[in-house]
Amino acid sequence: MSDIVDASYFDGRSSRLHRVTLQVNDGVAQVRGEAERDSPLAELRVSERSRHALRKVTFADGAYLEIRDLAGIEAMLQRTGHSDGWVVRIQQSWRGALAAAAGTVAVLGLGYAYVLPAAADWLARAMPPSMERQLGQGVMEVLDRHMFEPSRFSDQRIAELEQRFRLLAPPQGDGPPWRLLFRKSRFGPNAFALPSGDIVLTDEMVRLLKDDDAVMGVLAHELGHVHQHHITRRIIQGSVVAGGATLLFGDVSALLATAPAAVLDMKYSRDAERDADDYAIAMMRRNGIPLRHLMLAFERFEQLERDHGGQAAYLSTHPAGAERVARVRAAMDQP
Repeated sequence: MSDIVDASYFDGRSSRLHRVTLQVNDGVAQVRGEAERDSPLAELRVSERSRHALRKVTFADGAYLEIRDLAGIEAMLQRTGHSDGWVVRIQQSWRGALAAAAGTVAVLGLGYAYVLPAAADWLARAMPPSMERQLGQGVMEVLDRHMFEPSRFSDQRIAELEQRFRLLAPPQGDGPPWRLLFRKSRFGPNAFALPSGDIVLTDEMVRLLKDDDAVMGVLAHELGHVHQHHITRRIIQGSVVAGGATLLFGDVSALLATAPAAVLDMKYSRDAERDADDYAIAMMRRNGIPLRHLMLAFERFEQLERDHGGQAAYLSTHPAGAERVARVRAAMDQP
């Protein structure tokens, strides 16, 4: 016969407490006192061990025992051959807990570096075009209220630039749907694309470049971002919880709340920038526009970086740097 421990018994049908004792004989748990019952040990579930919480023994029909004598029930469990699972053993060991914490950090880091970008890419490509349009329109409405004013260019000048870009063939196959929007910026030269395919070009950017072929290069770069869904991917990565809820429940309101700030505050990854630059290079080559015009644009951005210390509006979403100039120069040297 094993030792006896005091317990409180609840039948699972009422809140009445029955004062009982528990003992184990020949593989059978025996409850005696204000309630009595026997049950094979194999039919019982025992709660995890902790330092201070009482132990709970649950019967197959939902009745259960609460035991405050932690040392007594632990000794009884050991004598009956019961052993804690590996999770409990880790929780009770500071080395195990430290290892688990380190493992969690490693998994989260790998997930952020590799799994999240891959998942964001898949989600962006799977997102219905109607959702991307709604997302882009919502972002643009916010930006027009706080960041932009109507363009000061004449209708003729706007039509001229738009028609020139529309006549350019994409580098391969059919390009994505796009719409060119002209705005006057309160924060200087800028150009960026939205998930909807809207490409925003500011008056200040056109004046900075002073070269319509260079403007075409910048627009081709932004079209590359649209074609590769870079914008949607970055917004999903920056708003992963809201993005998951959006795709699960079909409601873009959560993304709309964070997307405007994400659009203006994010930097594309190096891979995304290289992809968009390569897209622009290929598009200009296909349409017979010398690459020196694209290099001119990047040189102007590099100068902008030096003059403004990286604080210019365009530089908040696109890195300038000598690397991009060198990339175009290297492409110019290729046949």
